Amino acid sequence: MRINTNINSMRTQEYMRQNQAKMSNAMDRLSSGKRINNASDDAAGLAIATRMRARESGLGVAANNTQDGMSL
Repeated sequence: MRINTNINSMRTQEYMRQNQAKMSNAMDRLSSGKRINNASDDAAGLAIATRMRARESGLGVAANNTQDGMSL
């Protein structure tokens, strides 16, 4: 028994799978509206954004503490 393979068909299927994965990734990025969706998009930008969120949270706590101190 002889088994034939269609290399061109297999190659085409692989290219279609790769293109589908790229299109899915692009749709995820477009639908979120964010510049950074995960760390692989921009690791340095994600680190900066995380630091900025932490500082913003700290400033909010400081503002609340100031208000509490003034009400005493």
